[in-house]
Amino acid sequence: MIKFVYQNKPLGTGDAVLKTKKFIKDKFFLMLLPDDLIIKKNCSRSMIKIHKKYNTSVMASMNVKRSNVSRWGIYKLKNKISKNNYLISDVIEKPSVKNAPSNKAVIGRYILPREIFSKLLNQKPGKGGEIHITDAIQKLIKNNKKFIAHNFSGKYLDCGSMSGYIKSTLEIAKS
Repeated sequence: MIKFVYQNKPLGTGDAVLKTKKFIKDKFFLMLLPDDLIIKKNCSRSMIKIHKKYNTSVMASMNVKRSNVSRWGIYKLKNKISKNNYLISDVIEKPSVKNAPSNKAVIGRYILPREIFSKLLNQKPGKGGEIHITDAIQKLIKNNKKFIAHNFSGKYLDCGSMSGYIKSTLEIAKS
C-alpha cells in the first residue's frame, strides 16, 4: 500500500518523514525520494535483501565528484562488510569540499528504523533552515545504531535540477 503526505512548506526531508509517523507501524520502512531515479536494476529490492541479511538500516550510495559533494549527504565509511556494502560511521548533510569525509553520497533510497521519529521530533533546523533526515541518522549512528551504505548497480538519474530532469527524460525515452 502506498500513502502520500504533503508538506505545505519545504521544511526538509526530515519534516516530510515526520509527517508519515502515523502511517508507519513496522520496525523499519522504505523511503524513496522522487527526484532521484535509479533505473535498469531494482535498487530497492537489493537494499531490502541487504536489510534482511543484516537486520539494519540501509541507504543507497554512490561515488560523486569531490567538487559536487555539497549537493548531497556524504558518508564517512567505517568498514567494508561485503562487495558493495559498508558500515557508516558518520554522515554530514551537504558538506563543503573541505569538510566532506569522503565522496560517497546518499542517493534517495533509505531503509530507516521507526525510531528515527523520536530523533526528528526534537531536531532543530539545520542548513538552510530545514529538518534534514541525515542529521537524525547521524544521531542514531552516535547511539550505536548501524547503517549500511549500499553501492547500487542500477543507473542513477538526477531529476533535482531542470537540466537533470531533461537529461533523465531523454534517457528514459531511449529505454
